[in-house]
Amino acid sequence: MLLTIIISLCTSLGIILSVLFLPQIKVKKYTLDTYWIVALIGAIFLIAFKLVNFEEIKSSLLASTEVNPLKILTLFITLTIISIFLDEVGFFRYLANLAHQKAKNKQISFFTSLYIIVSILTIFTSNDIIILTFTPLICYFAKNAKVSPIPYLVSEFIAANTWSMMLIIGNPTNIYLATMYHINFISYFKVMFIPAIVAGVSSYFILLFIFRKQLKMPIEKEDHTIHIENKVLLVIGLIHLISCTILLSISSFINLQMWLICLIFAISLLISTYIYKLIKHNDTKIILTTLKRAPWSLIPFVLSMFILVFTLSKYQITTMISDFLGTDYPTIKYGYAALLTANLINNIPMSVLFSEVLSSLEGRILLQAMYVTVAGSNIGAYLTPIGALAGIMWMSILKKEKIEFGFLSFIKNNFLVSIIILTITITLISIII
Repeated sequence: MLLTIIISLCTSLGIILSVLFLPQIKVKKYTLDTYWIVALIGAIFLIAFKLVNFEEIKSSLLASTEVNPLKILTLFITLTIISIFLDEVGFFRYLANLAHQKAKNKQISFFTSLYIIVSILTIFTSNDIIILTFTPLICYFAKNAKVSPIPYLVSEFIAANTWSMMLIIGNPTNIYLATMYHINFISYFKVMFIPAIVAGVSSYFILLFIFRKQLKMPIEKEDHTIHIENKVLLVIGLIHLISCTILLSISSFINLQMWLICLIFAISLLISTYIYKLIKHNDTKIILTTLKRAPWSLIPFVLSMFILVFTLSKYQITTMISDFLGTDYPTIKYGYAALLTANLINNIPMSVLFSEVLSSLEGRILLQAMYVTVAGSNIGAYLTPIGALAGIMWMSILKKEKIEFGFLSFIKNNFLVSIIILTITITLISIII
């Protein structure tokens, strides 16, 4: 047990240090993120010291339950592929440019428009892909408009990680925890609909207050307009996204698993695009680019952390955590514990860990604890950059764009917002359930 705890703690610490000091390494012409490499090393050590064996891992990974990590990964990556395709078509750039055009010379108008666009897109796509897409756009806008990018970058990040709570597909952590406890699309939506709206609207006004002085400065109007070059591909992408979302919402009624729905639509999207390109005698570069941008590094990271959590559960360490948290005031304890733990080991492994910690609870207490853990996994993303993969990637983009916004600046800007929004959310969840 002691060796398991030591390896787990060293792995978590290693992930934090890698994000802070060495987020990427270059191997010849390839650039690799280090966070998943550290997690993989931790998993290898657990296997090497025979704390867990291949048969145990194999049986868990090949389990026929919906909470199978391979199915969760398939769901998230295939849904992300649809979002990336829309970005490649230029849909997100078009919306951002449209918001800039409508804002005239008022920062507050663009700030509001951008917040609304990011929020809506996050609900139906993925918080990670929205952050990866809009961050470079914001940097470009700020440079050309000669304004500070910080208010927009912070609001984009907080909006994406707040509104991602609304639907089960908004964040892989939602998917994992809800699926673990057999919560379907509609049941999840009924509980999280109001908390997500209140949290989202509240965060907007808090951010507006924080950045009120900077947003009073005028902006230079964008001279050119971005157009969608291939509207047919846009229609193909939107049809697949909308149809996929609709089927996901009724998946429990048609007895079709969510991961399978997303996989079918992602394959259909790629095949449809390929056929269209052949008919038009155009190259199929957009397909390869879309697949290349998919978050493949998430696979070794999630599987490695799954092995780590599986080992902790095997030696009853998750039971010890559950006993420590107890059953009194579950919304407060589990909500804040989820937020803090996410910022120690990242929100995805935190969700895998807490899925086991929650297993000793029952009835209303279990439901309350599960939903506030979901809230903590989303909102925890904007307490520190380590809270979510989105934060790690976001900081990497800012460094590439030469925007000074370090670890301490991240906490300084987001700490108060995260605590207020989580408190509002867990209060509403405790009232609803």
